[in-house]
Amino acid sequence: MSLTNLLVPGYAQMLRALSNWLDKAEKQLPETQAEALLSARIAPDMFPLSSQVRFACLQAQEAAFRLRGEPLPEALDQLAREGRNAGEYPGSLSDAQARIREALSLLDDLGPDALDAGAQQSTPVQIRNGMIFDMNGEQYARDWAVPQFYFHLVTAYAILRSQGVELGKADYVQHAFAYLRPGSEPQS
Repeated sequence: MSLTNLLVPGYAQMLRALSNWLDKAEKQLPETQAEALLSARIAPDMFPLSSQVRFACLQAQEAAFRLRGEPLPEALDQLAREGRNAGEYPGSLSDAQARIREALSLLDDLGPDALDAGAQQSTPVQIRNGMIFDMNGEQYARDWAVPQFYFHLVTAYAILRSQGVELGKADYVQHAFAYLRPGSEPQS
């Protein structure tokens, strides 16, 4: 499987799911409680929901640039700063949805093999504390990009659930219903 086929559809379908989870939260909760969700955390030393949304969007976009051998644009640095500061400045649900739309737009504009040439290229990752991970593109996709993305996505899901938003497995894997065999739906 190519890197493009591995990453882009998965990122896109899960970002759409994240958008739907936020829509559900907005519909299920009073407005002030729905907006307060953005400051909710699983643990005091973890980033809040607003950060998790931003970091999931960041991870999806960052992979597209890294695997094409392109420098990360200032907009992604800004998104990272927003994520790190979201505890103080959580933004709004409409801000979160805008970030998701931006990430989806970038993914939607990628060609069918846009990331594939990056499989064997050097793809080092330096994190804020100065540590540098030396990987090729394939290792980066498998061992960094996918786990980082899903960490933030699952954390967002867990925060929403812990705050009373009614979500279930079907909300998480809504894209899988495209493969549902006709006539195999549960009978009530």
